[in-house]
Amino acid sequence: MALMFLRETIQAYRQRDPAAHSDLEVFLCYPGLHAVMIHHLAGYLWRHGFTTSGRFVSHIGRFLTGIEIHPGAKLGRRFIIDHGMGVVIGETAEIGDDVYIYHQVTLGGTSSDHGKRHPTIGDNVIIGAGAKVLGAIEIGQNARIGANAVVVASVPANTTMVGIPARAVARSGQPRFDAYGTPSDPSSDPLLHDLALLHAQLTALEARLPRMPEDYSI
Repeated sequence: MALMFLRETIQAYRQRDPAAHSDLEVFLCYPGLHAVMIHHLAGYLWRHGFTTSGRFVSHIGRFLTGIEIHPGAKLGRRFIIDHGMGVVIGETAEIGDDVYIYHQVTLGGTSSDHGKRHPTIGDNVIIGAGAKVLGAIEIGQNARIGANAVVVASVPANTTMVGIPARAVARSGQPRFDAYGTPSDPSSDPLLHDLALLHAQLTALEARLPRMPEDYSI
């Protein structure tokens, strides 16, 4: 089982990352893969009651990779952490299959209560660099979370979210791989749309105002 996990995860890196030139390179040089491998051991200890040992193994993984994954988190198959530095995944986070996240991503909690307090990420989700997904919310399958977005509410499947706080943007066609979870068409950004609308309204208002004389005296 462990060998199958390792083989299919390496192949997922090879398929999605054009910088990955060989299986050996991925195995030796990709901290995201190392972090997930360490998490498998930490999670095993955690589930079998060795909570302190699980946390210690997780702590060693954080020291070695710069990626913090709580041993209680549940990770799906073919989970890719690209670059990885600064990633934080909380205790009750659940991640589906074929999820792709970048560096500085936080899957965090917004409550100090016990129980479910971290996000649940559906299959085939991409989360861009610096994004923060907070609370016991659900991110639907095939969703895209843009770089630096802050998401505090559940996201439907096949939806792209950008901005602070994150808002949905127009998206059409079949799900595809969007680098950093960010749409390549800047016109789809709702903030830019609002700014363009304000600019048009201001221009129309200026046209309606009477022109002031260039030279006047009191």
